[in-house]
Amino acid sequence: MKEDPPHILVVDDDARIRQLLERYLARQGWRASGAADAAAARRLIGSLLFDLVVLDVMMPGEDGMSLARWLRETGGPPSLLLTARGESADRIKGLEAGADDYLAKPFEPRELALRIEAILRRAFRPPPLTPAPEAPATLSFGGLTYDRPRGELRRGEEPIHLTGAEEAMLSALAEQPHEPLERAALLGALEAGDERTVDVLVARLRRKLEDDAANPRFLRTVRGVGYRLTPD
Repeated sequence: MKEDPPHILVVDDDARIRQLLERYLARQGWRASGAADAAAARRLIGSLLFDLVVLDVMMPGEDGMSLARWLRETGGPPSLLLTARGESADRIKGLEAGADDYLAKPFEPRELALRIEAILRRAFRPPPLTPAPEAPATLSFGGLTYDRPRGELRRGEEPIHLTGAEEAMLSALAEQPHEPLERAALLGALEAGDERTVDVLVARLRRKLEDDAANPRFLRTVRGVGYRLTPD
């Protein structure tokens, strides 16, 4: 049976832009729905299944940053932020809020499509049938356990939500535990963003893995190289 194409929700208060994006995404073979604000988006997400949310940052009422944070905290679909602001500080705020990627306006529709494809690949990447022989299937971090084949982080039986980008980062680090990985290698695992994106995602992972994120024990910086995962 043929699987349904990914369903993408476009959240933008500008009706013209929203409708243009919906039509363009539909031409790429995806299903697309639209919402004029965050409240409408929350209602749709509560009643329909979406694989990705593309949302504008600057909206009346609740803004895109807040909605991206809510999606992350509730285990919702991954998100891509659209912003008219090109400053790096605003992009970093978007990643810290929980977005999986960002794109500054104006943008080429093809670039948006490529970034969506990258996020969907990360979110729906099938787990390996067997772990690589040199990498353990399960890693422990104090009271936490990371199951590599399943891509799941747990505290006992309680799952800890990872965004698609966070899981891609942790999986790449877990393939070579105790070995430093360069930022460029980690960026390749993400398939999007820049080296600052790597640093932001590491900070987010530390808040989930470490008892004291300011003094990391498990996810350490290797000066001049990148990062190293040191499980128990």
